[in-house]
Order: sequence, then structure tokens, then C-alpha cells
Amino acid sequence: MKIALPSRDGRIDDHFGHCAYYTLYTIEGGKITAEETMASPEGCGCKSNIAPELAQAGVLVLLGGSMGEGAKNVLNANGIEVVRGCSGETRAVTEAWLRGEIKDNQIACEADHEHGHTCSHH
Repeated sequence: MKIALPSRDGRIDDHFGHCAYYTLYTIEGGKITAEETMASPEGCGCKSNIAPELAQAGVLVLLGGSMGEGAKNVLNANGIEVVRGCSGETRAVTEAWLRGEIKDNQIACEADHEHGHTCSHH
């Protein structure tokens, strides 16, 4: 299984449609076994063909920051679960998700996070 994170400089980019690139982690047995990056297409995330490209790459989950319903719907339509409201370093966020510490909060994260690896739970 693969997990994708919209990224910039090794951290989650809060703007899904305008991220610098996507970090893809391969998960086997609950552990990260491989890391790769995928170039981000030009333009808005909900209008680009990034969702089918991620799905073709085997991505089943996207861990991101804030994201509009349009982009979320396109990803869901391609069989990708979306977890919003995440922030921090991509590997730390992925490992926290694997431990079950991160759930989609349905809204954009606006709070500053002391440790930068968890999502707010309002």
C-alpha cells in the first residue's frame, strides 16, 4: 500500500493543489519500506489529473493539510482516502498515522502545533 503527502521541503504543504511535489511512502506490515517523490502537476489540485496518477501509483491514502471538498471528492472518486488537518515532517506524520494517532478532522488545521506531528482534535 502507498500513502501520499503533498510536500514542500520535507514537510506537509498545506496547499494540496500547489505543493512542490508529493512524497509517496510504501507501507508493508505497518512499516515504511520505501520512499519516493512524484512531481506535482501545474495548476489546481482539483482540476489536474493528479488523483488518477496517484491511484495508478498505488496510493490508497493521502495525508494532507487543508483541502477543498472538490479536491477531496476527486481523490475519493479515485479510491483514495483523504486525511486532512495534518502538519509537520512527512515521515513523522506517516508514522503517527500508522500508529492510529491521526484521523481526518474534516476541517483545516489552523492551530500552531508545538511538536509539529499531530493534528488538532477540536
